[in-house]
Amino acid sequence: MNRYVAVIDLGKSNSKLALVDTHSAQELHVTTQPAKTDESSLYPAIDHLVIERFLADAFRQLCNNFQVDAITVTTHGATAALLDENGQLALPVLDYECASPDELNDDYQKLRPVFSDTGSPRLPGGLNIGAQLYWQQTRFPDEFAKAQTLLTWPMYWVYRLTGHKYNDVTSLGCHTDLYLPHQQCYSELVHHMHWTNLMPPTKHSGELVGRVSKTTADRFGLPAQLPVYTGIHDSNASLAPYLLKHKGSFTVISTGTWFISMAMGGDQMTLEESKDTLINVNAIGDTVPSARFMGGREYQILMEGVDARKPDDLQRFFDTSDSAPPLQLMPSVVANTGPFPDLQHRWLGKTCGNEKLQGCAVAMYLALMTEQCMKLIGSRGPTYIEGPLAHDKVFTAMLMAASGRTVHISESTTGTSVGAAMLINAPRTHAASAAIELDQATELALKQYALQWQANLRDHVEIQPESIWPDTV
Repeated sequence: MNRYVAVIDLGKSNSKLALVDTHSAQELHVTTQPAKTDESSLYPAIDHLVIERFLADAFRQLCNNFQVDAITVTTHGATAALLDENGQLALPVLDYECASPDELNDDYQKLRPVFSDTGSPRLPGGLNIGAQLYWQQTRFPDEFAKAQTLLTWPMYWVYRLTGHKYNDVTSLGCHTDLYLPHQQCYSELVHHMHWTNLMPPTKHSGELVGRVSKTTADRFGLPAQLPVYTGIHDSNASLAPYLLKHKGSFTVISTGTWFISMAMGGDQMTLEESKDTLINVNAIGDTVPSARFMGGREYQILMEGVDARKPDDLQRFFDTSDSAPPLQLMPSVVANTGPFPDLQHRWLGKTCGNEKLQGCAVAMYLALMTEQCMKLIGSRGPTYIEGPLAHDKVFTAMLMAASGRTVHISESTTGTSVGAAMLINAPRTHAASAAIELDQATELALKQYALQWQANLRDHVEIQPESIWPDTV
């Protein structure tokens, strides 16, 4: 039985290796390293060699101290590797924040399938894998011609472990333009561009792919013949434990570099392509209405150099606001993403120059943006929060107050790792989560703040003011 599962968890900001006990649904060990972009390549590319060196060191440390029964992989989306006939990279793995694919946007728009078929909105830079491939093929035709296989990012690392080439449906169904989620097949773009021969067979996440090759076992210090399972797109990994646990309506919020809201059993909504809504494909192949914004990146930008808040800072925030309009942040800090892609962020209200209190306003802004995303996808039932912001008490409190729904926070440090591992071995327990509770006065203050933010948002949408920082008293 595969009780102890090592999960390669590659986010946009950090690379991680976690060991998950599937009996308790808890991480026993996590090693982390910041991700790196190679700017010296043909274009900004993911530095796969840095990741490989990290994994070699982390696996040796892990296997020296713990039992490892199996391996799986979860990664961010919008990333694919093109391999040549020798299984080496035919082109560098493009960093999806590279703006270069936009150079061919007008031509690509004529080729890409319609949103109603793919559930894949047209996104900037390389956030659509189809746009990446079209740009690479146009700009680097000789190198592209050498490509024999396209692998989704989780399955590139599964290939490196096992030598077997498959793709996972969760990454193909992640705003790629390559996949029709409702029909569960490739889109006409793949056929039109003659990319069909690049596509290996697909597997559902959690299926056995093969075993660690001898070369990889020696390189990473892994036990021989260790089983390796199909990988999964990271936000769908966060959703996975709840698919096993719930039958009714619920929403999962994954709070990594992207904040992704995923509604199961929600109200039927017509998704709006211009507001960064999309269809995801979950671990069992079903469609999931989703909405997102770059909340983790916004948090990183806004909170750089700011000390951690204390538990009583929220109360102090509202006490300070009694004598002045409460400090509020309007969208959007990262342009061209989320439900308000065309708006420029602006601060409203005044603060006494206390950065920690300003940090409360940032957390409440992220919660209110998340609640806007939830509305767009018809969220119903309880809300479960995964990832770093699950442990931010201001964020979770505001999300509960603004949405009017119960909010549960994951006790996992990397919900994606637990979700990926739990697909392999039917767990004896589910990932632990706790419902948050608010006292009446705090809930009322948060609700009033949310109503004021929503009123200010209506004006902000009309005015679209320039970005300013708050005045200080």
